[in-house]
Amino acid sequence: MTTTTPIDTDLQQQDDHESDGHGHGEHPDLRMFGLATFLVADGMTFAGFFAAYLTYRAVNPLPPGAIYELELVLPVINTAILIASSFTFHRASKELMRGAMGACRGWLLLTAVMGLSFLGGQMVEYFELPFGLTDNLYASTFYALTGFHGLHVTLGALMILIVWFQAREPGRFTPSDHFGLAAAELYWHFVDVIWVVLFGLLYLL
Repeated sequence: MTTTTPIDTDLQQQDDHESDGHGHGEHPDLRMFGLATFLVADGMTFAGFFAAYLTYRAVNPLPPGAIYELELVLPVINTAILIASSFTFHRASKELMRGAMGACRGWLLLTAVMGLSFLGGQMVEYFELPFGLTDNLYASTFYALTGFHGLHVTLGALMILIVWFQAREPGRFTPSDHFGLAAAELYWHFVDVIWVVLFGLLYLL
């Protein structure tokens, strides 16, 4: 004869409650929260770079000729491309919510191409700069900041291409289930905001 204790009864009632769809058997989706937390930490890394650069310029001014006058034409074009890519990505999300996956894929591909164009423009600028990586602290800081951001753009462009490829599968992304696309979009907007700050510090300050 099996004896049922009050604890066993409570556990059984809890199991029944969770299994009938009215309990809390499913955990909340915290993936976007996790990504946002990562981006905050990543942003702090950039903030450290920015603070170090500004502190050095304020406390230890570079000697004459150590800071070069940078051409603005190509960086401005690159900035316009990267900012516009945020709008094209947002348009892709809008098309997804309308269920127009063909248009969504088109805007995703355009966004990836714009990101790669930014990287191409940055490489062209590197070849035209009047200083090298190890010429002085300013040069090293310039390459470190733009290179670190360029790495983020590269990863973002790869993420977009992966999402674009996945979106070819029918039903892979739906208006109610599209974490991959939403995560890539959040990351891409983060990259764009970082570049705007970076552009102001290095080219306009």
